[in-house]
Amino acid sequence: MQLSQVQTPHRLELPPSGLADAVVGYASLAGETIAANGNPEALSDLDVETLMLNLDASLRVYQREHFFSWTQGLLQSLIKHEVIVCALRSGEPPTLRADSFSMIAAEQAIFGELFLRDTSAALGLIKVWEDRGFRPLICDATDNSFCRGLFAQELGRVSATQILAHGTHDAQGQARGFYAFICAPGTLGPRHAYLARLVTPFLHAAWVRTEVNGRAKGNDPARRDEARRITTREEEILRWVALGKSNFEIGAILGISPLTVKNHVQKILRKLNVVNRAQAVGKAVELRMLNN
Repeated sequence: MQLSQVQTPHRLELPPSGLADAVVGYASLAGETIAANGNPEALSDLDVETLMLNLDASLRVYQREHFFSWTQGLLQSLIKHEVIVCALRSGEPPTLRADSFSMIAAEQAIFGELFLRDTSAALGLIKVWEDRGFRPLICDATDNSFCRGLFAQELGRVSATQILAHGTHDAQGQARGFYAFICAPGTLGPRHAYLARLVTPFLHAAWVRTEVNGRAKGNDPARRDEARRITTREEEILRWVALGKSNFEIGAILGISPLTVKNHVQKILRKLNVVNRAQAVGKAVELRMLNN
């Protein structure tokens, strides 16, 4: 199995001007499917406490496995989601890089890859968000013309079709960071749109830090060795961990005891230098250990 140190981000070349051609038929998105902005009164005391815990946690995110652990852990208590797609726009002419994080698929990158491959989804969501004055938008992948391609099909396959999208922009009014929470139908409302406005700047800063640190460590031979130390059996167990299986379930699948599985998991944590299963999966994704 061939390994690489850092996952190569997917890129989409953006047209130098005029995104209108890419968003034909999006008028319906600006109607009833867009949630209101929300307001502070929509938040309970528990919401405020949870928000502060998440903002504090985001400040400690420096590696991709940290980002995975945060977004698929504590951040779920704020905005419950099945997948989060992160996109970064940069360069001249501008290009879009994207990645995705999820506990429902072993192939983490599939959602980010399809987001960019399905240009009507990527360009369309960003265009509508910009036209709305950079306010959060909520829509359903099954209702709108921009979500009829491969991206929407994959969301339908995992039964997560509701989208909450928000981002960051520069002084020229151009999107820089763009984030889509992919949720089960009926999950989202105005309260979540307001929470997205509050958390997105921290989400953006955390993901950019992981991108910078990932590039800085990209040539470190020790990172290749981390993955090479994982045995075939441990890799097999790690794949089942990524799919959310418990020690008991993994033991039943592989015909070994739950205690043996637990011992393997502890070895995996030590070898990958992480503290829990979520971080182990995040690091395995970063090292592309689960791609084959």
